[in-house]
Amino acid sequence: MLSGLTIRGRCLLAAGVAAGVCALVLDERDLLRVSAFVIALPLLALLLTSRTRFGIAARREVVPVRIPVGGRATVRLHLSASGRLPIGGLALEDNTPHALGGRHRFRLDAVPRHGGTILEYPVSPALRGIHHIGPLRTRIDDPFGLAEFERELADRSRLIAVPHVVRLTGLPAGSGLGTGEDGATRLRAGHGEDDAVVRQYRHGDDIRRVHWKSTARRDELMVRVEERPWHAGVTVLLDRRSAAHRGTGARSSLEWAVSAVASFCLHLHQHGQQVQLITEDCAQLATGAETSGEGHDDAVLDALAAVRASPQRDLVFSRDPGAGQELIAVLGETTTAAVDELTKLRPQGTRSLAVLLDVRSWNGEGGGYDPQLAARRLRAAGWTAVVTPGPATAINTVWQQLCRETTAPESEVLP
Repeated sequence: MLSGLTIRGRCLLAAGVAAGVCALVLDERDLLRVSAFVIALPLLALLLTSRTRFGIAARREVVPVRIPVGGRATVRLHLSASGRLPIGGLALEDNTPHALGGRHRFRLDAVPRHGGTILEYPVSPALRGIHHIGPLRTRIDDPFGLAEFERELADRSRLIAVPHVVRLTGLPAGSGLGTGEDGATRLRAGHGEDDAVVRQYRHGDDIRRVHWKSTARRDELMVRVEERPWHAGVTVLLDRRSAAHRGTGARSSLEWAVSAVASFCLHLHQHGQQVQLITEDCAQLATGAETSGEGHDDAVLDALAAVRASPQRDLVFSRDPGAGQELIAVLGETTTAAVDELTKLRPQGTRSLAVLLDVRSWNGEGGGYDPQLAARRLRAAGWTAVVTPGPATAINTVWQQLCRETTAPESEVLP
């Protein structure tokens, strides 16, 4: 109860107690009366302030509720007086997280009883995430400044800061993405020799898969691709392991990966794909089978806004991460063991694409990690792999490289 006293009230109460003790020791009745009054004054102020009925209503409105990192939203506080007595000298404080600019304070001389008043302030999230604004509080004190109580006027509101989405163009060739005019059409064709899907020979290919007719016609060694039927869906994998990424804050390699995954998912969905979003432990974040249209995009962005780094150190899968569908993986630091884990559960002939981040560029450390080595091992296993050299690389540039590399036998690092 005494916690509501201000410093002035505590000092006055202590002085009254001291005066009372002295009055008892010295047997001074007048001093005892003064001490009783000094003690009663802060206690009476404390009692009246704690039981004061505060006649004001408030609600908060955030417009819009969902914005990209670096975007701008407006917070409006709607205040109205609900009591008969006028309210003035009101100090308000709306608690906002540091990523939104910290606390916002207001001082109102009066709150009209009819129509109320509106206060507003802008917020611009510097970090991706689900931010909570509020609660809105005010302080009630007595005229002498002896007691003070904090009252909550409005509860918390959510502001979702979604990752930045880049507009992409084109689709990977021969993967069955989009309209399926390449991979899917070929699979529906006849089963004769002329309809076989072939590509150039790569190191490690089984010699029994060599397609001799195409080899003779093109004068280079060609192998048959035993493609599986198209499942009309794409799985996008986000590697969120903290040990696989470098950098901090909005400029970390994890944030680049989250933005890339968001751009890939929305672009594929716009081309009619059912997109499934998973993490490095095969946990599903969002699926295109549950929502459609803008609902799908919002579900993906909301899921990615809430993503946090995982303490898991290695890539360990209990099943095929792509579930038989096309797989696009955005990976941080990828060791030899991680490459083996990625390839051992993927069915032969299933299209798999990988974006490997050269995470050394995000903190300037050399280290011993070589993303080109991981990329070569993935390509040897039939993957299409692209290495992203640093944070300055545009996501659309990486996507265009993926689209080109699906038709080329070898991949090179982006310029």
